[in-house]
Formats: sequence, structure tokens, C-alpha cells
Amino acid sequence: LLILINIGIFKFLLNLNSNYIKKNILILFLLAIVTFTGCGKKNKVSLSVPYETYKLSNGLTVVLNQDKSDPITSFVILYHVGSNREVPGKTGFAHLFEHMMFQRSENVGEDQFFKIIDGAGGDFNGGTSSDMTMYYEVVPKNALETCMWLESDRLGYLLNTITPVSFANQQNVVQNEKRQGVDNMPYGYTSYVIAKNLYPAGHPYSWQVIGDMQDLKNATIQDVKDFHNKFYVPNNATIVVSGDFVSDSVKKMIEKYFGEIPSGNKVTDLKPSPVTLKETKKIYHEDIFAKAPQFTMVFPTPQQYTKDAHALDVLAQLLGTGKKSPMYKVLVKDKKLTSNVSVYNMTRELAGEFRINVTANPSTSLKDVEKAIFEAFNKFETEGFTEKDLERTKAKLETQFYQMMS
Repeated sequence: LLILINIGIFKFLLNLNSNYIKKNILILFLLAIVTFTGCGKKNKVSLSVPYETYKLSNGLTVVLNQDKSDPITSFVILYHVGSNREVPGKTGFAHLFEHMMFQRSENVGEDQFFKIIDGAGGDFNGGTSSDMTMYYEVVPKNALETCMWLESDRLGYLLNTITPVSFANQQNVVQNEKRQGVDNMPYGYTSYVIAKNLYPAGHPYSWQVIGDMQDLKNATIQDVKDFHNKFYVPNNATIVVSGDFVSDSVKKMIEKYFGEIPSGNKVTDLKPSPVTLKETKKIYHEDIFAKAPQFTMVFPTPQQYTKDAHALDVLAQLLGTGKKSPMYKVLVKDKKLTSNVSVYNMTRELAGEFRINVTANPSTSLKDVEKAIFEAFNKFETEGFTEKDLERTKAKLETQFYQMMS
């Protein structure tokens, strides 16, 4: 168990949305046939995601998912590299490289990527997490080949275009992003403090995706090129095409634009490395940008897709979601220590974290918050939950899944 206390002096409303979940969940579900069955005894609903998958000779994995409901197509390329592939002293490279990928490549001029996709009436973005980096375009179906040309050019023909000027520019952009999103953001260092104390030194999750400011400053062009050569290779990437397309035509285009790019050295998957704590740690962090005190309780948990991970997803809902939950009853309704309690299970490729987060009312003692959380635990253990509560929780998780897919 790890407990983090934030105390500050300026007003802030906490945003608990997980970028990791947003960036990962869609692709992960597209990579498998998933069937969900409704919890009601009478009404059973199933969802099937039809797809076809194969590999090119260079090791590139391709996933095709036809959906002709609208004349649009999404093109996603996912690289199995995130901040977990970095090493101490050279953090933030995966995210920095994501920025470099949007600048130019050998056959696409400076900032032309943006103009071409915008001109086609499309939408695009990219993102880096601890486990992966992804880029996507959603375009009218007649612009799909353009997306393939752009993505293949920056996969196979990018490095020669990296100049000291463009590199320095993106270094500054990422450093400024860190200043805005971490250094000068209320509760911006919460995840940083947790990572440093929950994971042992050198663990792939013991640093943040954004990286260390000094590491970003010290990065060199050669560092970035080495990173690209090692991880941005076809045999470490997956393409997902979803939408309105003709399968045979798409396969020919994928072979045309990506088949000639040579594979790189084999990239070995990292092994799951969940952690344990020998004793409870309590950490105090003073946050000068926050007005309300914040209490975070973290339990180290298993990695994603394990049986326990799914059980913890349900447990988080039962403990902290809705006015019937013990956390709400004790902390919000009875003791009026806060207006909201957030309980969630955050699983990743190598390890997981079960978090309870409370932004307390101003002038509230965080000792009272901690005590109330354990009272809620006791309430849950003594009163339990009904089969109806479990069905409701499963139905909510299922509904969230449907909404995500749509």
C-alpha cells in the first residue's frame, strides 16, 4: 500500500481521465474478437467484431476490420514501444520521437502531413503511453491510400530529414508541454511521486512518459536515430484498417507502401513485472498550485488481462461508483469530507495499480480521510454486496465497452 498526500494553496478541480486508457483501449479491442453477453437472464446481447489479420514478409502485422456503415476509414499504426523501453538518464525519448514523426519525412515536406490530411477532410493524431506509441487518421474512404503513403514514408524514410533545427524545436515543444502539464499544473506531480515510490529504481514504470527535463535537454540527434532504428521497424508494428474499404484493394496498397521497408532486429517483448511493497509507505508532497488537499491510496496489482485484473475492475466499481457504494456513503454522505471519491484499477502491460483518490474539502484533515477509507473497506467487508449489485456493475462495464466501440 502506498499513500500520497498532496497539500496546496490554489484552487483546482481534479481531472481523473486516464490518457493511457484512452490511447490504448480502442486498438486493443480491435485486435481480438470480443463477445459480451448481457447480465440479464432474459435479454442476452452479444457483440462480435469481425476482423482479418495477417503478416507481411517483413514482420508487419495487419488487422482489417470492415465497417461499411459510413463512407470513412480509419488507419492506425501502432508501434510496440513506449516509455517502458527507455533507460534511466534517457527518458522521454518515445514521446519526443512521436513529435519528430509529425514534422517531415523524405518525400513529405515540413508540416505537409497536417496540410494533406486536413485538405482531405480528415482527422489525425498520435499518442505515447508507457507501453506503446500510436498514430491514426480518420478520412473519407478515397483518402485511405494517401494515409498509407504518409505513414509508410515516415516509417521507412524519416531519419535523413532530422536536422539540428527541427530537433531543437521539438525538444523545446516537449519541454514546454511538461511545464504546462506537470510542473505548473495542480496535482501535476502526483503520478511522478507515486511512480518513484511504488516501483524500484530502474523499473520501466518508475519514470513518466513525458520524461525528465534534464534528459530531454541532453538528448541528441543520434539518440533519436538509435531509438528509431531499434523500435520503429515493421516487425515491431501493427496496422489496423477499420471502416469502408475493399479488402483485396487494401491488401495490395499495404504491400505496395509497406512491403518494401526492411525488417529490423528482433524486438523482444518485456516480461510482466508487478511489484510488491514490504510495508505501507506514506509520502507527503507539497503542491503550491493546489488549494484543496488530496489523498491517494495505491495498491500494486497484477498486469492487464489477468483474471485478477478483471476482478479488480469490478471491485473498483463496487467500492466507489454510485451513491450505494461504501466510499460514497462514508466519505461523501456521512462524513462530508469530499464531494467525490474516485476508485479505479489501472492495468498496464507490465504491472497494475489500484488507486483510491480523494480531493478533500478545504481545511479537511487527511487523517480523517484515511480513517474514513478504512471504514468504507470495513463496511464493504461486513455488508458485502448483492447479486443485483454485481449484475448492475457488469452491465455498466458492458455499456462503457459498447460506447467505446461506437
